[in-house]
Amino acid sequence: MRQKRAKSYRKQLLVYHHTFKFREPYQVIVDDQIVTASNESSFDLTKGLERTLQAEVKVMSTQCCMQALYELGNQDAIYMAKQFERRRCNHNPKDPKTPIECIESIVDIKGENKHRYIVASQDVHIRRKLRRIPGVPLVHISRSVMVMEPLSDASARVSKRKEISKLYEGLNSSKKIKSKPAETKKEPEEEDKKPKQRGPRGPKGPNPLSMKKRKRETKKEVTNNKPKEEGNPNGRKRRRKHSSKSKSDSKEVDTEEKTSKAEVPESSLVED
Repeated sequence: MRQKRAKSYRKQLLVYHHTFKFREPYQVIVDDQIVTASNESSFDLTKGLERTLQAEVKVMSTQCCMQALYELGNQDAIYMAKQFERRRCNHNPKDPKTPIECIESIVDIKGENKHRYIVASQDVHIRRKLRRIPGVPLVHISRSVMVMEPLSDASARVSKRKEISKLYEGLNSSKKIKSKPAETKKEPEEEDKKPKQRGPRGPKGPNPLSMKKRKRETKKEVTNNKPKEEGNPNGRKRRRKHSSKSKSDSKEVDTEEKTSKAEVPESSLVED
């Protein structure tokens, strides 16, 4: 499959995904004609559908389509159709309907594709009828190549209307107003479930990275902080003087006295 075609198919599937809520794996209903065409051209139907839709696929067929294949008598086509999942159409097997009526009754439910089916059919009349229903992707084989039809006018109209409604929806839209009372009722229940706080939190401390580092105490400060000894206010120990120093001090005192006596005048001594 070419890149441009794959890109266009991806865009179409995104529209079906967002507007009509299609989900993987996609349910694909197959009619009797596409089964016979793929059998004649030896085309693998399931792989071709996965390649075009770029997703997982559930291939399904109805009892009325199987009855049409039995009437043709092509055993290879019947064997291929038996491998697919059977979708109940609730039609009487003794009085089966045509594939057009059967597929239309399954897909068209009150003007909507309720079960989100993708229809793979070679019949032009089936495709022409299903184009009137919005949200029905159509697939067919053209020259041994599986082709997905572009969006029909009905489905494009619905998607455009939905996009415009999304643009003009505001805060006071009807959907949001209805959902408000339900939210208010749920609030106390949610509060009860939450664990209660133990107590009020105090003020946060300063950032430790912004604070200055504490200075380490030097040796001098450590010595000054030591307790002082009793009897010494300065906290210093008294050192004992050496005996030699004391003797020298006493000699100096004696010499000073002698000199003082010698300096006294004789007249003062006579008067006395």
